[in-house]
Amino acid sequence: MQTYELTYIIPSNMAVEGAETAKKDFEAFLQGKGGLIVKSERTAPQPLAYQIKKQSSGFFVVTEFQIEESKVKEVKAELEKNVNVLRSFLIVKKPKKIMKERRTRKPLMAVAADTVKESVFKKAKKEELSGKELDKKLDEILSE
Repeated sequence: MQTYELTYIIPSNMAVEGAETAKKDFEAFLQGKGGLIVKSERTAPQPLAYQIKKQSSGFFVVTEFQIEESKVKEVKAELEKNVNVLRSFLIVKKPKKIMKERRTRKPLMAVAADTVKESVFKKAKKEELSGKELDKKLDEILSE
């Protein structure tokens, strides 16, 4: 089963209850065709950028569902026949790819400081210097 996202507009001249009823009717149709509704949201009436079928505002409904690919044409046909739907838009939801974490370069100064510290500590281990002598060696190397 493929996951789809359907966005459709219900005219705002219907009451809030009427819009909710139209949404539930369409969800029942989807479930009757063997679809599984993942998520469904309805907004308050929103103004449209331009008039659609002489309507200047409408309820936007976004429904995410899973259904067999062979049933998609029936869903589109039902949306076109439905008088409560001004406009609809159906897209296929593709699974998100998990990206690998990108490696980042250290700043050049940080790399140089790390190498200086490593060389001092290696010398300190060989010579077994005390803490004060180690600080003096670090100051000498860093001042150069």
